[in-house]
Amino acid sequence: MLLPVLLRQIPPSAKIGVMTFDARAFRDDWLGITDPASRHRVVIGGVEGGALFHNESSCPPQSTSVADIEEDVLTSVARLRASNPEIAALLFSCTLFPPAAAAVRRSTGLPVHDIVTLCQATLRSVS
Repeated sequence: MLLPVLLRQIPPSAKIGVMTFDARAFRDDWLGITDPASRHRVVIGGVEGGALFHNESSCPPQSTSVADIEEDVLTSVARLRASNPEIAALLFSCTLFPPAAAAVRRSTGLPVHDIVTLCQATLRSVS
């Protein structure tokens, strides 16, 4: 829901990094955009291989510390930015990532949007 709006907020030459739990399983139709030029401005990264991925993929799922979530997300963001230096904003599609948002903002200096951003905007619109 946020991606089309965010694409309008950054320069046309910039990209948005969408961070997800498993980039290999992420589907383009989840982005909510159909314009090929807009799709070209979106890059997908995931935390597959990290502690969070391992713990959540276990049966039953295991808890993951905030420090481990931050480390996994920061590592994935760094990897995505290394191959896409044009990233001007990040969107977390995974509801497990908000605990890492502040650390990512501090580390990257980029705006970070997630489910909390969406909920806050919705609540502000009706209060």
